[in-house]
Amino acid sequence: MGGAGTTAGTGGNRAGTGGAPGGGAGGTTTGAGGAGSGGNAGGDATAVCARWTADRANLSEGTWSGATATCTAGDLSADARANALRLVNLYRWLAALPPVVTDPTRDAQDQACALMMRANNMISHTPPTTWLCYTADGATAAGSSNVSGGPAVSSVDAYMIDNGNPTTIGHRRWVLSNSLGPIGIGGTDRASCMWTLSGTGRVGKPWMAWPAPGIIPLAAMTPARGTGVDTTGWSIQSDTINLATAQVAVTSGGVAMPVTVTQLLGGYGSRYAIRFNPMGWTTQAGKTYSVAVTGVTPAINYDVQIVACN
Repeated sequence: MGGAGTTAGTGGNRAGTGGAPGGGAGGTTTGAGGAGSGGNAGGDATAVCARWTADRANLSEGTWSGATATCTAGDLSADARANALRLVNLYRWLAALPPVVTDPTRDAQDQACALMMRANNMISHTPPTTWLCYTADGATAAGSSNVSGGPAVSSVDAYMIDNGNPTTIGHRRWVLSNSLGPIGIGGTDRASCMWTLSGTGRVGKPWMAWPAPGIIPLAAMTPARGTGVDTTGWSIQSDTINLATAQVAVTSGGVAMPVTVTQLLGGYGSRYAIRFNPMGWTTQAGKTYSVAVTGVTPAINYDVQIVACN
């Protein structure tokens, strides 16, 4: 088990068989199909920073009405769930993915999941029946959710950093998945669960990257405390492009920025994925990084422009 700050788990939950992404028949789609793989639609740094600042103006974790002593799952206050959902959709907007909504049934199951994590002071995607406050709904949610040892709102940022999951980067990949949504969000004062599997999204993007193409706030890469994306790795994921033979070259201002490339396990939010880690350099505001992925069909090329939103 590993975790970035509040995050935990084994890289998020694996979906399907043979590495297939979570699917789910029927239900409502969370976005139009055939979306491109470009970056956010903010247009310029001012617009992106305005959205980033506005969506992060309220990061309150709210209150939790439950109690471990009586195994009462309770609920998150509405502001906490809204704040967590807004952060999920902020990251998806930066990656040119449609927003998702929460489902009340999944919220309730994730609330039961969060209670178990809190009561036992540990996290697991497969909690045993011997756990304090064990319920079947909570166990189902644990096996279908990103789980965290921290509260719901701050855990969204931690999922995007995804420390402790070097073989999957699974939490991040689920947030950026084509199939995501509707999701569930449940939490306590220091444990939370976010339903990610069995989504009905049909976005159809050929690939997603983090940091995404386009304008990305430096704060999304380097949180106020703890590990950043340069340490856990930049990532590219796809449901259709086999990245097994991918080679990655990064340049900035015409200068080569060396990286190491690692294959990631399939089935965690996407069928295929890689991460690549900077070697001897760190992401800086005011710079544009050009990423070229060869050895795959089609080749992938994109630019990431890092800005300081303050």
